[in-house]
Amino acid sequence: MATLHVGNVPDDLYEALRQRARANRNSISAEVVSLLEKNVPTAAGFKRRKKLLDRVLQVRDRKPTGPFPSSDEMLREDRRR
Repeated sequence: MATLHVGNVPDDLYEALRQRARANRNSISAEVVSLLEKNVPTAAGFKRRKKLLDRVLQVRDRKPTGPFPSSDEMLREDRRR
């Protein structure tokens, strides 16, 4: 496993990180690793996101099927009531 050293962290950011680590009962290092895992996608993460996006676009582009009336028909029906 690699080691990462970060310098010049602003005091307010470090304090927020320290408080977050304490609230989660983690060390600051463990909290940083947790945040990186959640927010920096790996190659596998990008692959999953791309697959999901492709699926969403497929669903979005499908034409509706079934016995649903057109919007014009629905408006006419509302006006008749």
